[in-house]
Amino acid sequence: MHHFAYKTGVLHAEGVSLAAIADEVGTPFYCYSSATLERHYQVFQAAFAGSQTLICYSVKANSNQAVLMTLGQLGAGMDVVSEGELRRAIAAGIPGERIVFSGVGKTADEMAAGLAHDIYAFNAESRGELEQLSAVAQQSGKTARVALRVNPDVDPKTHHKIATGRAEDKFGIPWSESLELYDVASQLPGLSPVGVHMHIGSQIIDLEPFERAFALLRELVQDLRGSGHEIEFINFGGGLGVPYRSDAETPPDPEAYAAIVLKAAQDLDCRLLFEPGRMIAGNAGVLVSRVLYVKPGPTKTFTIVDAGMNDLIRPTLYGAHHEIWPVTEAQANATVAATDVVGPVCETGDFLALDRELPELQAGDLIAVLTAGAYGAVQASSYNSRLLVPEVMVRGDAHAVIRARPSYERLIGADTLPGWLTGT
Repeated sequence: MHHFAYKTGVLHAEGVSLAAIADEVGTPFYCYSSATLERHYQVFQAAFAGSQTLICYSVKANSNQAVLMTLGQLGAGMDVVSEGELRRAIAAGIPGERIVFSGVGKTADEMAAGLAHDIYAFNAESRGELEQLSAVAQQSGKTARVALRVNPDVDPKTHHKIATGRAEDKFGIPWSESLELYDVASQLPGLSPVGVHMHIGSQIIDLEPFERAFALLRELVQDLRGSGHEIEFINFGGGLGVPYRSDAETPPDPEAYAAIVLKAAQDLDCRLLFEPGRMIAGNAGVLVSRVLYVKPGPTKTFTIVDAGMNDLIRPTLYGAHHEIWPVTEAQANATVAATDVVGPVCETGDFLALDRELPELQAGDLIAVLTAGAYGAVQASSYNSRLLVPEVMVRGDAHAVIRARPSYERLIGADTLPGWLTGT
């Protein structure tokens, strides 16, 4: 569910017209709905009512400070994968005790930063990382709480670029080595291996891979306790999919997911951690763009808009589908035709949709690319020296720019010229 709907023929975010925002900030821009963010978090939280949980929103999905603070004020923790994301979480008021640090390539400086903020736990992914974290913890005079991320070699049945729980993926410790590495971790000074972690992928719409993976996770906790390890928490990761298209499968709801988790965790008396990102932020955002030209060709029609692959790379990178709605509601008898919705970037791969059946559009019309709240703005770039687009947040009838469009002076001024070019 999301809070984007037509009112008096114009697409609104909650109580605010997207056309009015376009007039104010220009196009393209991202727009996020506070009500959708809050609802998705609360629905996930409610699915685990009565359980001891820590829901750590995955910052990489959408790291805008306003998004983080909106969720943090509801009690969310944060899952971070870099020092930059850690700093963002702290700046948004998230206490260290509600932060977990993931990622296969943490540096010593990043480990030290996590320890300095007394984060809840590190999700460790290799023997080398355990040894490095031990050394940093000793230097810091602190103890690092650790969960080993275990790779169960389970196919999550999602796009291969966002599958993370197969043997050929770079993530996690091989299942066959997990017991040995817990023994190693327990002997390393400065480490307290008190959790287990698993994350098998993203945009998962079939519960069966979760069920198989979580059964293994339960087995691991039992084996570890049988070997004398004290396991306080289980981190089930994230991965629940969102409905990117209306004509495809409907992702499972949080209650069905929770039933599988609770079955795996029954009688283990562990705190349950989660790292949802996309399912909270995905449907909470749209990318609004303006049609520049409609260009008929010999084999197809191109609808050229002012948003490109540098603004939303998912269609180019993953072949991802995003629904596209005209901001001005189409009439019931409007002509519908197939078109490629493409951007101005000088790449053939620059597109938002291919062969998409849409109401006929004209230059100046506005479109909204749906389900763009996750992995949209965070993956944007200034390729072709294009400015990053602004982000806007709506709450009821109010809206605010939460990241302004930078200037060309700022973009170009980030470069520094060497003295041999300037004569200085």
